[in-house]
Amino acid sequence: MSVVTRQFVATAATVLLAPALIAQGLLIRGRTPRLPGAGGPASGLVPGIGQPLRLLVLGESTVAGIGAADHGAALTGQLAHTLARETGRSMRWRATGRSGSDVRTVHRELLAAACAEPADLVVLALGVNDTIGLRPAAGFRLDVLRLVAGLRRRLGPVPVLLAGVPPLGRFPALPQPLRLVLGLRARALDAALAQLAALPRTVHVPMSRGALDAGSFAGDGFHPGPEGYAFWGAQLGTEALRSGLVSAHAS
Repeated sequence: MSVVTRQFVATAATVLLAPALIAQGLLIRGRTPRLPGAGGPASGLVPGIGQPLRLLVLGESTVAGIGAADHGAALTGQLAHTLARETGRSMRWRATGRSGSDVRTVHRELLAAACAEPADLVVLALGVNDTIGLRPAAGFRLDVLRLVAGLRRRLGPVPVLLAGVPPLGRFPALPQPLRLVLGLRARALDAALAQLAALPRTVHVPMSRGALDAGSFAGDGFHPGPEGYAFWGAQLGTEALRSGLVSAHAS
C-alpha cells in the first residue's frame, strides 16, 4: 500500500470516527499515569577497545527514557551496550529527548544543543507525537528531511538511523476505535519515513513486533519498559551493523 493510500485511509477513519476519538482522547489523557523520564546522567561510556564511537540518540519521550529507571536501561543505553558487545568497541553515548516533542519541536528546540559535540552515528526516534497530533505523512517526511539536513550541516555527513514510528495500534493504553485510527496514522507516517532511506548513509528500521509484547510495556501501557527498550535497542544495534552504518570491528 502506498504512502498516499495509507494517508487517505487514515484520514477517512479519523473523520468518520471523530466524535468517539475526541471523547476517548480526553478520557485517556485523564486516566493515563504520567511516568517520569529516566533518572541519572543522559550520557555515558560503555568500555571497550579503541577510540570510542560517539552515539547520539535524538527524539521524543522514548529517548527521554520514560518507562525506565535510568538511561542505561532505556533506549540509548541499551543500543550502546548492543553495539559495544557486538563490535568490541567502546561507546560514548548521549540521549537528547523530550516528552511530548514532535519533529518540528526537536528541530527547533533540541537540535542545536544535541549537535554541540561531534557524533559518529545519529539515531532519530520520533513519530508518536506527530501521530497523535494528526500530522499528515507528507508533512512529517518533510519535517524529518529538514531535521536530517540540519544534523548534517552541523555534524558533517554523519550516518543516520531512522527508528520506525511505533505502531500505536498495539498500545494497551489506547481503547478502540482510537487505537485503530492512531495505528493507521502511525503506519502512514512510518511508510513516509521509510522513503528517506533513499538518502545517503541513511537507514530506516521498522519497530519489531517483539518490542511491543504485552510484558514489554511500562505501567502506563504507552511507553516501553526496560524489556521493551532492551529488545528495541538490540534490534537497532543489529541493523546499524548489518547495514554498515557502524563498523563491525574495533579499530
